[in-house]
Amino acid sequence: MAAPSSRVTPSIRRRRTPLPVRPTEDGELLAAIRKGSQSAFESLYQRYFQRIYNFSYLRLRNHADTEEVVQETFTSVFRCIDSFKGRSTLSSWIYGIAKNTINNHIRRAKTEEARVERSGCEGLRPAESLTTGTPEEQLRLRRYLEIVGERLESVAPWQIEVFELRHLHNCSIQDISEQTSRSSDAIRSSLYRMKRLLLESAENG
Repeated sequence: MAAPSSRVTPSIRRRRTPLPVRPTEDGELLAAIRKGSQSAFESLYQRYFQRIYNFSYLRLRNHADTEEVVQETFTSVFRCIDSFKGRSTLSSWIYGIAKNTINNHIRRAKTEEARVERSGCEGLRPAESLTTGTPEEQLRLRRYLEIVGERLESVAPWQIEVFELRHLHNCSIQDISEQTSRSSDAIRSSLYRMKRLLLESAENG
């Protein structure tokens, strides 16, 4: 069934205000959504949000990532609602979309992490210095330093310390963990974030 031209993508949000009484069966909600009812989609969202959130969190173990996946899931549900053929229950179909979204999220995260890890600390900064190179190269370096400075404003001091201990003083993860009273997982996560920040700065500088 073709999507009505009047359908407007609903604003998906976690915190919701009370809504008027709406159809209670999935089938009725589905029919209303296909007619372009945003309120019906809001009802569907309210019905499945917590279940999909819990399902996603079991795989991701991170609230920020889970929130992102849940939003992507319900956006896909809305966009693909007309492709639901009824061969399974609507709930199974939604869970299937959530599962695919989770898997895609994990693959993207692993690919990005591997790219950053391969880069190491090499290539994270321009080779030029402020006293050598052409005017264009010096301008690029200044821009790079500006970007790094701006991005570092969002980084906690302890994360900068962790990066320095690892890459300037060659401390092991275990040593850094003991010196900063942070878990090894927190140290690895912080190092990944700092490397990614510097890599993106180099690419944008």
